[in-house]
Order: sequence, then C-alpha cells, then structure tokens
Amino acid sequence: MITFKSRIASSEHLIGTFVRTPSPIVCDVLSRTNLDFVCIDSEHAPLGPHEIDACLLAFRGTAKSVLVRIPAFEPRLILNALDSGATGILVPHVTTAQHARDIVAASHYGPGGRGYAGSTRAAHYGAKPMAEHLKDSAANTTVIVQIEDLDALDALDEIAAVDGLDGLFVGRMDLTVALGAPNPQDPRVLTAVQRICDAGRKHNKAVGMFTPTVDETAQWKKAGASFFILSSDHGFLTAGANTLKAAFDKAF
Repeated sequence: MITFKSRIASSEHLIGTFVRTPSPIVCDVLSRTNLDFVCIDSEHAPLGPHEIDACLLAFRGTAKSVLVRIPAFEPRLILNALDSGATGILVPHVTTAQHARDIVAASHYGPGGRGYAGSTRAAHYGAKPMAEHLKDSAANTTVIVQIEDLDALDALDEIAAVDGLDGLFVGRMDLTVALGAPNPQDPRVLTAVQRICDAGRKHNKAVGMFTPTVDETAQWKKAGASFFILSSDHGFLTAGANTLKAAFDKAF
C-alpha cells in the first residue's frame, strides 16, 4: 500500500503547504488541489484541538495526507491529532535523541506509548476492528521532528539515528535566528541545512523543509531533501488578490 509514510521513505519528491486558517471550508478547498500533502500549523496559528479536528474532517473526504505541527511536545496533543485522523505529526524544537524517542513512543501504540481508543475517527468510530486499526496505524503514522536549535545541531547524528523516526524537517528561520545570521542565505545557515540533509542521508531519514520559492527546491533536492512546504493558505489569498489587482491596474 502506498502511503505518505512510504512515499517519504522512498525519497519521493513531494510538495505541500501550511494551513493557518481555522476553517473547514478552506481545508475542503485545499483537499481538492493536487498538492501531495498539507500541514496544519498549530504552532504559529490559532488552531486548537477543536479547530484541528474540524480541519482534519474536511480533508478526510479526499484522503489528503495531513500532518499536524503541534506547538510543543505534549503527548496529549499528539494523541488528539492522530485520533482525529492526522496522517502524522511534526514536532518543533527537538534538541536531543531522547526527546525524539519520546515523540516516537507517544505517536505509536505499545508499552508506554499512545493510548488506545476504538471510538475515534481514526478507528472509524468503533467500526474498525482493533487488530486492523493497530496494523493501519503502524503502517501510516508518520513522525517528523523539526531541527532548528543550536543544541539540535550538536546532537544531530544521534537524533537522526532514532528508530521509528520518519523524517527531519529543517526550521531554517529559527536556525537563522539561533546562529545570529542576518538572513536565511547566510553561509552559516546554509551549512547547517546541509548538515541536516547529510544526517538524513546517513541514517535513511527523509528530510523536508520550508522554502520561500520553488526555485530553491532544485538546489535542496540535490543536497538530499525530498519533501517541501511552500507558502500557506494565507499566502495563496495574498498572492491571488495582488495578482488580480495588478491585472486590473494593467487594464487601464
């Protein structure tokens, strides 16, 4: 079975976008696009458990792959997102291998891991047999950690080696701030990003990142990255409106 988890494991080149508007209607529209996946961003947008649940329901109709970026590592936030039907989770500010191991454990069923409930959307509200749900969850649940701190760079090899971790996501803007660099194109930042790509290759972990433009993706594909997040629902609205206004002005 082809899943998002298997697609990033095979280094397939994928493109997604951030969802930052707590609106099922916006999500329903995005679910009908050709994007490979979306990432609901509850770290930098006002999306709580109820809003995330409603957005995941909207994406359910077209089986769009959906990551949820939680604001911080809390097992209950991972549990809620996955029970509501998320394909996987993206956790920011992961700085140690133990931190990554704890995230992996909280994302999967098993001793000391994710609590089981058969009444959730992910379990088809009780209609899915336990054995089937456990099997599907293991095959589909995707766990990605965000590397964006100096401490994370120091522990990069150990983090990338964590069993059960599916991918590393480059937090380039936070790396820029952490390194005291003036912009994301600073050589120190680019070197750090390359180190993350190298660690992913070494330990067979997919590497993803946000890039400001499509033009950058070719460069980072060569470096080892395979999945990319570009723009957001906010960005699409802004770009569409500005394009319309420019076309209108040009007509007169």
